[in-house]
Amino acid sequence: MSPYCDEFGGAILNATIDYYAYAALEPLETNTVEFVSADLHESATYTAQPVLENDGRLDLFKAVYNHVVRNFNGGKPLNLRMSTRVDVPAGSGLGSSSTLVVAMLAAYVEWLNLPLGDYELAHTAFVIERVEAGLQGGKQDQYAATFGGFNFMEFGRNGHVLVNPLRVKEWVVSELEASLLLYYTGKSRTSADIIDEQSRNVRDKNPLALEAMHSIKEEAFRMKECLLRGDFQRLHQVLRNSWESKKRMATQITNEHIERLYACALEAGAYCARISGAGGGGFMIFLTDPIHKDKVAAALRANHDGGMAYGCRFTAGGVQAWRVP
Repeated sequence: MSPYCDEFGGAILNATIDYYAYAALEPLETNTVEFVSADLHESATYTAQPVLENDGRLDLFKAVYNHVVRNFNGGKPLNLRMSTRVDVPAGSGLGSSSTLVVAMLAAYVEWLNLPLGDYELAHTAFVIERVEAGLQGGKQDQYAATFGGFNFMEFGRNGHVLVNPLRVKEWVVSELEASLLLYYTGKSRTSADIIDEQSRNVRDKNPLALEAMHSIKEEAFRMKECLLRGDFQRLHQVLRNSWESKKRMATQITNEHIERLYACALEAGAYCARISGAGGGGFMIFLTDPIHKDKVAAALRANHDGGMAYGCRFTAGGVQAWRVP
């Protein structure tokens, strides 16, 4: 996340799981633009124009549309219906908004035969979401959704990004899938305040926060080695250390509710845990003994009304787009 990666360089280890964002683009004969979000139960219809102004209704859809019209269609309006669905709640911390932007953009790429490779697609999605739509956050989610699989990503100055696919052994992936428990805390969160504090801590050279960020970056390199070697005992320790460091990056990353869930899971047999995304709510990620995963999930539910445990599998593929006759 800027400005940290611009000054110090960034690194992250990322893996994609089988929860998806879907986007269906239908050309229309009428002079209209229609947006439909099935999971949010929202829709909006406009007269097709070169620029659709924000009005609080599905503005992220407009940001993608405006970018495509301006940069790839000579400023000429497009007549279409864009319908979407996302498998996880908004504000989950699982990169759902970035994945949705990638999915919508990929639909335009397929429809208009745009010359965007993986790096260009991910970078364009980042520009649309972070710069033009003004939604704060990092840039790893756009690259993760585009490339898919296990990747070690490095971020440098001047927007330089390098995605390194990892050849993780099949038994390591299977053990991770058996051990991984996603738990939705029941509280989606708006990450803007947390991210703003993290950015401010970098600009102000806050020593505690900077030390935590340096530590998290180093943990990413250690995590990569653990995965490639299949060293789960050290992997658990790396995640524990990373969580402690993450909490020092900003004051709102954790709270009493999250800490209570963390303690409950560890008491029930979880090895380690951390919050997904910016923090403050959304999903927590636990690694457990596979035999005791149900026990950990039951303990979380018993100590917290409104949460939900999810299983998942890792996926090797990134964004896909196709035409239906």
